[in-house]
Amino acid sequence: MPRSTDLMLTALAPAIWGSTYIVTTQLLPPDHPLWVSLLRALPAGLLLLLIVRQFPQGHWWGRVFILGALNFSIFWALLFVSAYRLPGGVAATVGAVQPLIVLGLERLFFKTPVRRISIVIGLVGITGVALLVLTPQAALDPIGVAAGLGGALSMAAGTVFTRYWRPPVSALTFTAWQLTAGGLLLVPVALIFEPSLPMPTAENILGFAYLGLIGAALTYLLWFRGIAKLKPAIVAPLGFLSPLMAVLLGWSVLDQTLTPAQLAGVAVVLGSVWLNQRASLKS
Repeated sequence: MPRSTDLMLTALAPAIWGSTYIVTTQLLPPDHPLWVSLLRALPAGLLLLLIVRQFPQGHWWGRVFILGALNFSIFWALLFVSAYRLPGGVAATVGAVQPLIVLGLERLFFKTPVRRISIVIGLVGITGVALLVLTPQAALDPIGVAAGLGGALSMAAGTVFTRYWRPPVSALTFTAWQLTAGGLLLVPVALIFEPSLPMPTAENILGFAYLGLIGAALTYLLWFRGIAKLKPAIVAPLGFLSPLMAVLLGWSVLDQTLTPAQLAGVAVVLGSVWLNQRASLKS
């Protein structure tokens, strides 16, 4: 399959993740982020396990739970702490440093050379996200910023080690393992730190089904497949598409207005993704 096709399929994942905010706010019960995360990951993982009927062997048990924690449990928990303590624009901008963290982790653990164009793409993408989501009233909260940076570090580490701990199984099986492990790790956290969910409505069930089947099972299958075929430094900047899609969905579905700065942000984010694709095709 051509590399450009691999990039486009992988880009579908963060583009779909951009719908998480609108689905969560419009269809799911409020103030239950840990339960939402658990029900997004665990049912999808168990469903995929029923399909693949294959379990980790030997040292892969430990690796799968480490990756499940990095890509799901820790990342989602810190993401929600950041989202609750920071304005959405600040949280998104802090999280946008992830591609630069990926470069640093690849260099630190695997001695991968850092290409100048990769740094440029990361900085351009952060600028675009800032234009998309920051407002003049944005305020900083130290705990929120720390949680946002921790979440970005967790996802970046998960992206890097997903690539370099490549198991002898299909992307579907690897996705099933990680979603299940991440969901299981969230069970005690949700039980301890959050009240029980209310009886779900039909809208709630629809929202959970979308986030589990589309927003987790399908998207992470595409994401992990892309990481296996492409370098993490190439895949990570595609995450800039997530806040872009969130803003565009807010405009098209919720009738939110787009400011000139946001329109400039759309152009800058798309420019960073284009630069990323050009750079990957030349590497």
